[in-house]
Formats: sequence, C-alpha cells, structure tokens
Amino acid sequence: MDTTFKPLLLAAAMALCVPSVQAASTLVYCSEASPAGFDPSQYTSGTEFDASAETVFNRLTQFKRGGTDVEPGLATKWDVSEDGLSYTFHLRPGVKFHTTDYFKPTRDFNADDVLFTFNRLLNPDDPFRKAYPSESPYFTDMGMNATIKQVEKVDDQTVRFQLNNIDAAFIQNLAMSFASIQSAEYAAQLIKQGKAGDINLKPIGTGPFVFKRYQKDAQIRYVGNTEYWKPEDVKLDNLIFSINTDAATRLQKLKTGECQISGYPRPQDIEEAQKDPNLKVLSQAGFNLGFLAYNVTHPPLDQLKVRQALDMAIDKPAIIKAVYQGAGQLAQNALPPAQWSFDPNIKDAPHDPAKAKQLLKEAGVAPGTQINLWAMTVQRASNPNARMSAQMIQSDWAKIGIKANIVSYEWGEYIKRAKAGEHDVMIYGWTGDNGDPDNWLGVLYSCGAVKGSNYAKWCNPSYDKLVTQAKLTSNRDERIKLYQQAQNILKNDVPITPIANSKVFQPMRKEVQDFKLSPFGLTPFYGVSLAK
Repeated sequence: MDTTFKPLLLAAAMALCVPSVQAASTLVYCSEASPAGFDPSQYTSGTEFDASAETVFNRLTQFKRGGTDVEPGLATKWDVSEDGLSYTFHLRPGVKFHTTDYFKPTRDFNADDVLFTFNRLLNPDDPFRKAYPSESPYFTDMGMNATIKQVEKVDDQTVRFQLNNIDAAFIQNLAMSFASIQSAEYAAQLIKQGKAGDINLKPIGTGPFVFKRYQKDAQIRYVGNTEYWKPEDVKLDNLIFSINTDAATRLQKLKTGECQISGYPRPQDIEEAQKDPNLKVLSQAGFNLGFLAYNVTHPPLDQLKVRQALDMAIDKPAIIKAVYQGAGQLAQNALPPAQWSFDPNIKDAPHDPAKAKQLLKEAGVAPGTQINLWAMTVQRASNPNARMSAQMIQSDWAKIGIKANIVSYEWGEYIKRAKAGEHDVMIYGWTGDNGDPDNWLGVLYSCGAVKGSNYAKWCNPSYDKLVTQAKLTSNRDERIKLYQQAQNILKNDVPITPIANSKVFQPMRKEVQDFKLSPFGLTPFYGVSLAK
C-alpha cells in the first residue's frame, strides 16, 4: 500500500508553508490517520470511508447533505412490493466510471456493476472473492447477507433485490458506505491481470473525486471528476488529504493555511480556533457514543460480577470533565439520546469502589489481577483523547485492586486485532451511520456481529431475538418497544460501559464554502468550494 511518487510543485509549496501558491480550487484536508485501504465494503471506520466512500464512490441511494433523509443516488427511483420483500431499482443512465492511468472504462455504469458489487458480498464462491478473499464486516454485522436472497438483473438499467425477510431500514442501509458500487469491468480486468487486491489499493468509482495516488502516513491525492453525473457537486479541481496523526499539528497547519479543513480537533483546540479571525468552527450535537467494550470471552471478564465491578469503579464525570472539557455529556445508555427508541429510564449503577471491591472478591478475583486496556491512538468524534481516558480508568481500577496495562496500536492494526478478539477491554466509539437503531443495537452487540464490530464478543440469545424481531416490522411503535427491552438486557449484562456522547466540531478556514456537517461523523467534500 505504501507508494512513492515524485513530489509535485504543489507538495513542495505545502512543505515550505507557502499556501498562496495553491490553486484556488485545491482544498487540503488535514486528516487524522492513514486509511487501511480504499474498498469501503471491508471497513467500519470513518478514516476509510472519508478516503473512499465519500470521495471516489456512489451508492444506489444516498443521504441528503448534512441530514439523515435518503434521496436517489445511482438509482433514480425504486419500487417496493406490497409484501416488502422485493425492491426494484431503476438505474441512472449515462453515469461514467473514472478514467485513470490504471483503468479506462469502455461502457457506462449499468446493472452488471450492481450485481458484481452485491454478489461479491453475498457469495463466498464469487470468482472475485476467491481471487481476493476479504471480509465485509458491516454487511454481515447488519445481517444483510441473510436478508438479501438474490439480486437480479431485469435489464441493463433495472435491478431487483429479493429479500428473505422484511428489513425496515433496507433503503437507508443501501445509502451506507459499505454499499458503494464497484465497477464489474474493472474487477474483471484485475482478475485477468492477477491483481484482484488492487481493488483496495487503486479504487475506481463513479464519485465526485478521482483517486490519483496514496503515500501512506503522508497524503492522498484526488482530482475533481469532470464527468460527474451531478456536476454541481464538483467545485474543486484537486482534493488532498494531508495525513497528520497529531491534533496540535493539524491545528497549526490550519492556522497557517497549509490545510483548509482539519479533522477531529481536541477540546482545547476549539477555543483557540474560534479566536482566530481566519477560521470558523462548525458544531452540532454528536450522534455518537464513546464506550468501553469488555471481551466477555476472556476470563475473568466472562463473569458478570467482574464487569459490574469494573463498570461501577469508573469515575465517568471526571473523565468527561478532563477529556471532553465541556464538549461531552454523560452517557448511560448504549444509544445516543438523539436516536429514536432511546430509553431515557436506563441509568448507571452508582460509582461505588467499595462495592466494586466486594464484587471482585465474590468473583474470586485476587487483588493485583492484570487486565490489558486498549486505547486508540487517533482522535475520534466520540473520544478526543483515548489515551487520557485509559490513564484515568487505569487509576480508578487500581483503587479496587485491578492492574490495567494500557496497550495501543496504529489505527488499522488496532481494529484488525480487536476484530480478532486479542483485547481484554478496549476503548472505542461509534457514530451512527443511517439513523436507524439497528445500526447500533444490531451492528455493535448482536450475535451475528461477534466477528465484526461487536468488540465485546457478547452474544445473548434473548437480546438477539428482540433485535432481530425489531428489524422485521415497519411499525415504529412496535420497534421502539422491542429495542427498549433490548437496551435493558444490554445494560443489565454489562458487555460495555458507556462513557460519553460528545459534541462535534469541525474547524476550517473562512474561505471554505458550503461544507455540511454529516450527522454520521463523515467528512464529505462534494458540493464544497473555496472562495476566490
């Protein structure tokens, strides 16, 4: 993945901190981490989605800029059968796949591309999947592999999805990053060349920006798609991701004009950015949750009393004050308050170190027992400083006789190892992807997600039955009732400790025009321009 290239004059100018030589239509985004790849179906993190799904790709349906409502994307309209088990999509004509130095399409987007995209995810024996074995955690965590019975080509401009069961959020799910439409023609070329893995290294899509090159831990370069089907969304000639893992460096580059937008600021950076006359800071209530996940397959965390003890030993208000600095609110539930079906009656157990000690004693856990506590090295909307959070939790647990060893990895490695279940306890966070409760309660805690984003590795059949049942009805009142029952089971079984819901801030230079904050924690650049 690590590629090298001759530095362009623009890059040299950036290094010399001379922003004035940048073309007016070149926007530089100071991003927080290197993406692990560019195939959206393989990932669950905003780092990868920003670098691929929000730039290179489109989906059949899409979310309106800055909102949660769904609108047509690569499909202009769709019909749903009366029984809710058949969705027919009418495809947008004349859409072009990107032309690059590694691929030149011979046809426009059509039904074959939709079939390739979804059959690859559905069928373990798909030829491309055999050539390039890869997991699709979101697809499977959401049960889409079980929901979709088959995808049929009606004609070149029409596809039909047949479902095994009703999925109340099906249209919203297809607007999510993992459902980005790939080129069947490009895939065939890669198989012929013996380079199927390049689908994750050299992406081809129909989106507003065309991928040019990637230098790991340095930068990603894109150019505006001059053939984009929605030309009003492409107002930049060049888009550059300048990768900077240090938040202070990102802020400094923003202030000097080396980048025009910066991701994931620390709370202490917000006030400084707000005082700078050349900057503006957009903000909104975050649709997110920062939490701890206990790996219930690792003793002694397989005991409820141990999880209860660790949970009640944490001084959450102190973490919110020190880490979030006024930009967070106490979270007691596994859903954020803005998510419909959120149960406001769910409350934390009192902070009680003495009782926590007693529970550990009853569970046979000796003082001095060691637990590995994993902490992210990157800032996320849900936790601006996971390392500091970990140090405070380490101190809290020491008071009840638990020795926590803090473990950190580079972001891609962190997620990869966590999916494999190597952690004991990990700090993680989530921002909703589609506005539906299943995106939380199904994706993060269901039995089907144990090998994916269910980092607690927790599987409770009673909980699972409720969450599954809730997806099978389109009656919102019934869904709310089922989801609230599930929330209570989750709270009582303590596979996670919710910490905080944070406010989201996006600092940028004042010349940035029409940037819309995504409720899903993504960083979209379509429709964005720079004032001359």
